[in-house]
Amino acid sequence: MDYTNEKVKQAGAVVQSFVTINKTLTKFTLHNATSLGLTLPQMGILNTINYAPEITLSAITDKLQLPKSTVSTNVEELVRLGLIERKTNDADRREIRLTATVNGQELAQKSTQNASSYRAMMFALENLPEEDIQVLTRIHSELLHYLQEFTL
Repeated sequence: MDYTNEKVKQAGAVVQSFVTINKTLTKFTLHNATSLGLTLPQMGILNTINYAPEITLSAITDKLQLPKSTVSTNVEELVRLGLIERKTNDADRREIRLTATVNGQELAQKSTQNASSYRAMMFALENLPEEDIQVLTRIHSELLHYLQEFTL
């Protein structure tokens, strides 16, 4: 790749912008998780279970785009902490459904109330005209579409 090429420089600048924004938002989200005594994956899993009761492990894996082993390990810990529980599906005894316990529901509520990444993004967006926000959202959607079309 020719890093002196203007298109390559432009692509690099856009990638770096996304990486920096992602790191910044992750920092806010991680702060929220650690303030609740959770890891980032645990908080994501708990919130997913809380807002989609009786969800399966594979559905969480798909929704959060995390490896199955990561979800399994973190689900084990959340069960151990008493934040979620497993329920066997009556129709298919092999299928396990996950639900948040009362303590898990309370912690998920705190998580969404804290949601510092959302608050930070709202603060940032308040400084942009509405039209720019709509254009940004549209461009992000188009970029994602084209990135997903790209094959290695």
